[in-house]
Amino acid sequence: MLTALSLALGYANKARCTGPEFDEWGRSEPAYQERAYGDVCYSDIQNLWVGRDIDRHVFPYVHGGIEPDGSLWGGVVEYPVLSGLLMWAGAFFVDTDAGFLAASALLMAPFGLATAWWLGRLSGWRALLWALSPPLVLYAFHNWDLPVVACAVAAVFVVHRWTSVPLRRRATVAAVVLGLGFALKIYPALFVLPLALYVLTSGRERWDVRGALQVVGASVATAVVVNVPFMIAGFGGWAASFEFQSRRQVDISTNSVWYWGFRHWTDSADFQSAMGVVSPLLMLLSFAVACAVGWLRYERSGTYPWVPVSAAMLCGFLLLHKVHSPQYTLWLLPFFVLVRVRWGWIAAYLVADVAMGISIFRWLYLNMMGEASGIHDGFTAQALMIGVWGRAALLVGLFVAFLSARSTVDDGRPVGGGRFLPGRESPGVPANKPRQP
Repeated sequence: MLTALSLALGYANKARCTGPEFDEWGRSEPAYQERAYGDVCYSDIQNLWVGRDIDRHVFPYVHGGIEPDGSLWGGVVEYPVLSGLLMWAGAFFVDTDAGFLAASALLMAPFGLATAWWLGRLSGWRALLWALSPPLVLYAFHNWDLPVVACAVAAVFVVHRWTSVPLRRRATVAAVVLGLGFALKIYPALFVLPLALYVLTSGRERWDVRGALQVVGASVATAVVVNVPFMIAGFGGWAASFEFQSRRQVDISTNSVWYWGFRHWTDSADFQSAMGVVSPLLMLLSFAVACAVGWLRYERSGTYPWVPVSAAMLCGFLLLHKVHSPQYTLWLLPFFVLVRVRWGWIAAYLVADVAMGISIFRWLYLNMMGEASGIHDGFTAQALMIGVWGRAALLVGLFVAFLSARSTVDDGRPVGGGRFLPGRESPGVPANKPRQP
């Protein structure tokens, strides 16, 4: 019920930008863009009503492509195929951006409610961090992210609450769900590796290599099965969505630390080329570090901490990727529920997020109107810098904090009896006392 209230407030916040009049394309008037930035009610859902052939009800990907200048045409959208289908479905019976926002909210709200239910079953009252959080109000209907968040949480739920089924089968079903998440917004694919390591190390006497490979294979197969029909129907349009993302520049639209830290170099082609290599390499390095630290924890405890490792990997992605959108906080929010990090980390991150999530649009509005927007010209730019760099510092801290914390779904016992290396004591057994058979 509390999640439903937050979702209703989130919709009301975005709906402030709709109407009261509409032009021939169904775009809200008057002064849509100025209102969206100035009143901080912007949403990608409403904004993309025009420009991606959504208003023309064109089925996505099949007949389109990408121009040399990077613009998309023929129904192609810059998201994976299941998100494209959601966008097309949300526009099916409407003819204005206001109707598109309302229909999209109705389609996605059940995913937000399901996420709340699963988090409640997994972590009890900590799920209020999802239900009553400012990010849910600010970003629930900013973009098409609630379904992908639901996939990530559903995977954890299947692994840790479907206990009547053997772990390998649970993990395989979870991998299928993560594969569906990949077909929505990519990032759940990060969690397949720690899940596979969790299954690998779950055997009593030896590693479950077959189970780990089954997890990876199920996730990959799901992603392939979902994408292949679009590849066959229109390969150029399907590939254009990935090409669009690979071409994205480090600029104000990406709003990442790379832009704010190096914005005086962003006009350089050499800098943009370097970012295309540096950013993914650093992300991969952060993933490797997270998995390695998780392995050290496994050797000490007998259980691979796949949920904390997944949370740390997501922190590495959010910090180091060359694109950052405000609604990405919804991706991280469930891990505040699922991993026992100190409350100070959570409160500080939410404050930094609100500072950036509001001030970035006010700052864009000042620039649009030609008003002074420098760091010495007012609180807007100052709040933006607090949000940008506070968030960056907190992601570094959370990367470490997640890797040292326990999950709320961890009962402290090795899964399946655990695998203990020779010469190491098992959890709860003193080193000088032999284990009972």
